[in-house]
Formats: sequence, structure tokens, C-alpha cells
Amino acid sequence: MKKNVGTVDQWIRIVLGIVLLALVFIIQGDWRWIGLVGLIPLATGISGVCPLYALFGISTNKAKDSGKTGK
Repeated sequence: MKKNVGTVDQWIRIVLGIVLLALVFIIQGDWRWIGLVGLIPLATGISGVCPLYALFGISTNKAKDSGKTGK
């Protein structure tokens, strides 16, 4: 799949994912497991690919040749 998540979007997703995952350790009781939702933004931030963005034809990646690096 082509990268469709831009750099700023990636960092926001990674930070949000880590914060949500931290809830697993901070919150007590049954609600603590809601923090596992943080795996989704963390995975899409690390991979640079968001399936929902692909489904709706959205891309925040500014690179002309998505997924390629170099000059």
C-alpha cells in the first residue's frame, strides 16, 4: 500500500497511541482496557498507512512519489 499519512500526522498518531496505551497502566478496573484502542493510531503512525484514508481517498502525505525516498 502507498503511504498516505504525512509526517505531522504520523507523529500525532504515535503520541496519541502511546498516551492511550498508557491508560492500561493508569486506570483501574474494567475501563482500563479501552487503552488498547491506542494500538490502532500507533500502528498507522509507525507504518504510515491508514486503511480509512485509503478507503476515502485521503492523503496527508506531501511526497510526490508516495512510499519512495531519495531525490
